[in-house]
Amino acid sequence: MPHDHDHPHSHLPSDPALRVKALETLLTDKGLVDPAALDAIIDLYQNKIGPQNGAQVVAKMWSDPDFHKQMIEDPMPTLQEMGLYGRQGEHMVFVENTEDVHNMVVCTLCSCYPWPLLGIPPGWYKSDAYRARAVREPRAVLAEFGVTLPEGQKVRVWDSTAEVRYLVVPRRPAGTEGLSEDELAALVTRDSMIGTALAQELGA
Repeated sequence: MPHDHDHPHSHLPSDPALRVKALETLLTDKGLVDPAALDAIIDLYQNKIGPQNGAQVVAKMWSDPDFHKQMIEDPMPTLQEMGLYGRQGEHMVFVENTEDVHNMVVCTLCSCYPWPLLGIPPGWYKSDAYRARAVREPRAVLAEFGVTLPEGQKVRVWDSTAEVRYLVVPRRPAGTEGLSEDELAALVTRDSMIGTALAQELGA
């Protein structure tokens, strides 16, 4: 069957970023999108929220045993008090890395992701390859991210859904006992809270 070059999608560029820009321009030209409002939303999630909220929560969990217990048992009341609640973050579960288990998060159906804590999801998180392979061969995927785990450490993959979203609490790096929460938060990356990286080592 010949390809229909008159199909609307054939007029969009193949590169995802260019497609987004083309659609944004089209919607703006039709008066359906306010560019200033769109920029404000992107700035909020990319720069003001980003993964900073999640990193602060993890740092406090490392520092405060009572807070740690609350977040592991039932994080939602505390997250609501902190204002870290809303679209894409209604039902959170925190899973903690240990010597025995390394956790990793994926959304196999679409790209469910805790925006209030981690900001805008990275492109690879939404890719078909990651969504399929993270479940089938998690160690191989981790290796591609530069993470090689000890042979005896198990990998547990958590599948986020529209009902439940997960955040990985990475292991606290050695030698960080005297650091403030802000200093600890600087060691917590977005990828470490997805499980595709470890927390940064002190001085790295």
